[in-house]
Amino acid sequence: MITVRYFAGARAAAGTASEQVRADSLGELLTGLADRHGDPLGRVLGVASFLVDGVAAHDHGARLRAGCTVDVLPPFAGG
Repeated sequence: MITVRYFAGARAAAGTASEQVRADSLGELLTGLADRHGDPLGRVLGVASFLVDGVAAHDHGARLRAGCTVDVLPPFAGG
């Protein structure tokens, strides 16, 4: 299982702070999350950044190992 942690707007769109899911790659994970939670989360995932075990992940083909943690970080406003 993979632990997915949602932050800020991603948390609001998913309706939960975290969940555990199965996926072999980051792309498969993102598709599954969008299917599960619908368009609001799908839009957030389209602009979000992702950390896999604390390391930035940009390659949606990247394999995910069982037990890893994926953080979903939507764009943050600030100044």
